[in-house]
Amino acid sequence: MSEQRQPTPWPSTDTVVVTDAGLETWLVFDHGIDLPAFAAYPLATSPEGRALLVEYYGYYAEIARSIDAAVVLEAPTWRANPDWAATLGHDHAALADFISASVGVVEEVRSQWTGTQPFLIGGTVGPRGDGYRIDAKMDVDAAADYHAFQIGHMAAAGVDVVTALTMGYIEEAVGISSAAEAAGLPVIVSFTLETDGRLPSGMSLAEAIEGTDVATAGYPTHYMINCAHPVHFAHVLDGTAPWASRIGGLRANASQLSHAELDEMVELDAGDPSDLAARYVELRSVLPGLQVVGGCCGTDRRHVAAIAAAWTTVELA
Repeated sequence: MSEQRQPTPWPSTDTVVVTDAGLETWLVFDHGIDLPAFAAYPLATSPEGRALLVEYYGYYAEIARSIDAAVVLEAPTWRANPDWAATLGHDHAALADFISASVGVVEEVRSQWTGTQPFLIGGTVGPRGDGYRIDAKMDVDAAADYHAFQIGHMAAAGVDVVTALTMGYIEEAVGISSAAEAAGLPVIVSFTLETDGRLPSGMSLAEAIEGTDVATAGYPTHYMINCAHPVHFAHVLDGTAPWASRIGGLRANASQLSHAELDEMVELDAGDPSDLAARYVELRSVLPGLQVVGGCCGTDRRHVAAIAAAWTTVELA
């Protein structure tokens, strides 16, 4: 691995940060791309795949530039861990090359950045398992050891921050945080929630954030919620609670359906971008630390543009 460069510092807390949206659903439903294991990282090494990824990330860079926001774009590495790679026939050496190429795609987009705010490259780390169903849990040490391979190679490739997306139980989240700290990288932890506002493990969001903070001595830069619609979790948020102030980002689904229902869909439920944007703005009153706005399954540039526009309108009011 090459020498690691110094990460770009995280933007100040009063800076709006735009991130991207539902990459995998955009590829599958909008472009008819076959994604075995829902893995986008193999696209980074083919000319056609790379061009498609550059197009995708370019949309969100432009949205951020248009509202003078910072931007953090996540490398397409959600499935780039050894177990998922093995299902695709990729050994550790091949996976390391895919990780480097994936980060390189976002670096290419950053090289064209003309905004005045920071542009960060995120290294997405997904769950070892399914993410929406907890079949087998790792303890913290096992999770740190397992995810160290991916995080180490992302660090060498030049990511600025590790983003743990779709975390369903805290031991894995804590382990990823530990591995990121060992690699000298900041980390953002994003939990996914079911329709009752709880993690797939059954733990409450409050317990997950508080427990992860205790176990890591507050190492995560902040927490996020992803792959759930605001109707699933708005009712569990308490703006007066210290744990709620640790939520710095939202990447909501376009659809109000459950994870199980979404898994069965053959057509995309893109929801209503304007309604989703309005819900994001409403949540500002109970999430004082909210800074990062983007999307997850079923969302695309229309949703993020609507959110960014609504956000800016409130800022100017």
